[in-house]
Amino acid sequence: MNRKEKFKQANREANATWLALLIVIVFWCVAGFGLADVKVEFFQTPLWVWAGCIGTWLFAIVVSVAVSYTHLRAHETLRHL
Repeated sequence: MNRKEKFKQANREANATWLALLIVIVFWCVAGFGLADVKVEFFQTPLWVWAGCIGTWLFAIVVSVAVSYTHLRAHETLRHL
């Protein structure tokens, strides 16, 4: 891979990271603010708190793993297989 291709790949990876961040922020808004009117509670804590905190944390882990997996797959060559 030459220098130009490396920069192109790095740019794609950076764009994927920004997109992942945007998706996590949208999920946080929907999970937290979207559930604010729901009157469900677990351990005397409203559902929007669980979804906005724990749900977003778990969702961010899933998105991070997906981005990392895609990043690693992009760098695989026949030598790695």
